[in-house]
Amino acid sequence: MSDKLRILIVDDHALVRKGVASVVQERNSLEICGEAANGEEGVQKAIELRPDFIILDVTMPVLNGLEAARRIRAHFAAAPILMLSMHDSPQMIEEAKMAGAQGFLRKSEVAEALLEAIDTLVEGHTFFSGSAIPS
Repeated sequence: MSDKLRILIVDDHALVRKGVASVVQERNSLEICGEAANGEEGVQKAIELRPDFIILDVTMPVLNGLEAARRIRAHFAAAPILMLSMHDSPQMIEEAKMAGAQGFLRKSEVAEALLEAIDTLVEGHTFFSGSAIPS
């Protein structure tokens, strides 16, 4: 059995999935256990693969990330969920929290802050980046 943190990446853009994966793979203690291109597929993969950590895009076809997070939480609550988005607003961040996400990161900050966000969530804390974070 692997001691690595198994991560599922769910984003409708292949380039974003590859970028997130390349940041994750900078650290030997992390591995990508699966990828999905929409929210519905993400829910199915989460149930099937039981990842240790889930990275979910907010805006996706078929099923958006917020609803996907709710459905994943309905099946199992163990894995922290980090939401990614091009935009941040207090409303979107609040919706991510209500959907069961422990973190929110703007896509523009992935290269600089993704590993910090993963560490923070794994330690049991929340990580909500962005300029529009409510206090």
